[in-house]
Amino acid sequence: MMKNQTWVTEFVLLGFPLSPRMQMLLFGLFSLLFACTLLGNGVILGLIWLDSRLHTPMYFFLCHLAIVDISYASNNVPKMLENLLNKRKTIFFVPCIIQTFLYMAFAHTECLLLVMMSYDRFVAICHPLQYSVIMSWRVCTVLAAMSWACGSLLALVHVILILRLPFCGPCEINHFFCEILSVLRLACADTGLSQLVIFVACVFVLVGPLCVVLVSYARIVSAVLRIQSGEGRRKAFFTCSSHLCVVGLFFGSAIVMYMAPKSRHPEEQQKVLSLFYSLFNPMLNPLIYSLRNAEVKGALRRIKWTHRSM
Repeated sequence: MMKNQTWVTEFVLLGFPLSPRMQMLLFGLFSLLFACTLLGNGVILGLIWLDSRLHTPMYFFLCHLAIVDISYASNNVPKMLENLLNKRKTIFFVPCIIQTFLYMAFAHTECLLLVMMSYDRFVAICHPLQYSVIMSWRVCTVLAAMSWACGSLLALVHVILILRLPFCGPCEINHFFCEILSVLRLACADTGLSQLVIFVACVFVLVGPLCVVLVSYARIVSAVLRIQSGEGRRKAFFTCSSHLCVVGLFFGSAIVMYMAPKSRHPEEQQKVLSLFYSLFNPMLNPLIYSLRNAEVKGALRRIKWTHRSM
C-alpha cells in the first residue's frame, strides 16, 4: 500500500523563467490571444446557430471543433495567465490531474473530429449523389459522439496510470500547465507503462488518423482533377483547403511534440509547442475557416444585414 501512496499534495508550475517585466508583457499578449480565441470560436458557433444555410454536416463538425478549441484554451490558459502575475505558482494535486485529463481528452477529440471532417469532405466530393444518405444527421451525431467518447476514454486511461504512481518529490513541473510528460517526470517509480500507453495513443489518434486524412484527400484530389469545369475545381479545392490548413497545423505540432526525437532542451521545446496548441491553434482555426470560406463570410454578411434592417 505504501508504494502507491502520493506524498506530494501540490505542484509548482515553473512556467516561463523570465523577468517580471517580460512576464507582464506576455500576460498582455496571451490575454489578447485568449480573448481572440474565445471571440473567434464564439462567432463561428453563433453564425452556425443563427444561419440555417450552415446547418449542414460540415458545419456540424465545425461547431464541435469550435467547442473543443474553446474548452482546450480555457483549460490551460487561465492558470498560465494567473501564474504570470503571481510569485507563488502552485497548483494542488487533484486540480493538476483534472487539468491533465481535460488536456488529453480535448486533444484526442480534436484529432478524431478532424478525421470526421475529412471523411465528410471525401463523401461530399467523391460521392455527391449519396451524400445526404451517407452523411445523415444520425450518422453525424454518432461520429461526433464517438469522437468525444474515445477522446475521453483514452484520457481516462492516462490519468488512471498516473494515479497508480507515487509522487514523493520534487514537486516542480517545468511547464505552464500540468502537461502529461512533465508530470510523469516527477513520479518516484517506473513510468514505462505510461510512456508505452502514450506512444500507442499517439499511433491511434495521430498517425492513424493522419493516414486516413491523407488517403481521403488523395482520393479527393483525384476526383477534383476529373471535374471538367474550372469553376467547379476551384470551388472544391477552396472548400477543402481550409480543413487541410487546420490539419497541417494540428497534426504537425502534435507529432513533433510527442513522436519526434527530443532535442537538447526537450522541456523548453514542449513549452513552446504546448503554447502553440493552447493559444495559437485554437485562435487560428476560426480565422482560417472564416477568411477562406465564402459560406461563412456570406453568413456573417447576412447576419449583419438582418440586424441593420431591424
